[in-house]
Amino acid sequence: MPKKNGQIAEFAYEAGQISRGYNMRTLYVNVGTGRIESRPVSEEMREIFIGGKGFDLRLLWNALPWDRTIAWDDPLNEICIACGPLGGNTFYPGSGKSIALSISPLTGSVVDSNVGGYFGPYLKFSGFDALEVQGKAVEDVIIVIDGDRRRVAIERCPKGLPLETHLIGEELTRKYGGGSPRSVSVVSAGTAAGHTLIGCLNFSWFDARRGVVRYKQAGRGGIGSVLRDKKVRAIVAKKSYSSPRWVIDSGPA
Repeated sequence: MPKKNGQIAEFAYEAGQISRGYNMRTLYVNVGTGRIESRPVSEEMREIFIGGKGFDLRLLWNALPWDRTIAWDDPLNEICIACGPLGGNTFYPGSGKSIALSISPLTGSVVDSNVGGYFGPYLKFSGFDALEVQGKAVEDVIIVIDGDRRRVAIERCPKGLPLETHLIGEELTRKYGGGSPRSVSVVSAGTAAGHTLIGCLNFSWFDARRGVVRYKQAGRGGIGSVLRDKKVRAIVAKKSYSSPRWVIDSGPA
């Protein structure tokens, strides 16, 4: 597919149908090589690795080599985000939650962190049960998952885009949300994440009552520092509102 101005890579995909809480596919993005692809979810993975943490662990396990230890700042390390089969289902409290997982800068071991916001459900509504981000970009980039247009892109970070979460969240929500800011969720890490090992991931959601972008934090393990080390300024998920009945469709047995 021809690249548009500012794009490093773009991936188009067909719309899917959520059945029993699953799309049966995950999204892989390598910001170092520009590789973007949809990967199938096996029945074994769905039945054994249930939930956001299970999917994240399985994806990271498959991504790492068996013959050597991987440090947190190795390009092979991943940030995995998933929300489980009940993610986005408004009939259950807490279903906006996601689990973020990576090799921790603090411990050198795998860490997961629970976080609110809308990103996990919007990722699912866009057609993917989980996201894995691997590689290390040569310049600051933004990953855009547009569930309305069914496209995923790695884009060069616009000049002048701020590092501070409260500013970048507002700017990217306006840019990609157009007249529907509630349809966008942004994952970012602030300025400090580039200078410490305890950086948080900040997940945005648009508070329609107050008319402002608000944030939840995946604060455990320094996963925000991993994001900044990969030179990912932000991950954007966009999906216009869908009925929760779409999420819990019984589908085939």
